[in-house]
Amino acid sequence: MCYQVDCGGGQHARVPRGGWHHHWDCCCAPGYAQRRFPTREEVIEELEEYLKQLRAETKGVEERIAELRKEG
Repeated sequence: MCYQVDCGGGQHARVPRGGWHHHWDCCCAPGYAQRRFPTREEVIEELEEYLKQLRAETKGVEERIAELRKEG
């Protein structure tokens, strides 16, 4: 759980602040600069997860259509 006031208190990955010899800190804490651009592998992973969610949504819609046809 993140306790930074300005980040909304969500869950964030814990990352080393200032190198491995410093303490771990929240990714949204001062002193941590997030990368602007994801790697190619990260983009692929995100798109694959999105596709998985879309397929689950499609399956749900198809099931609902089938239910409605049975009722009607």
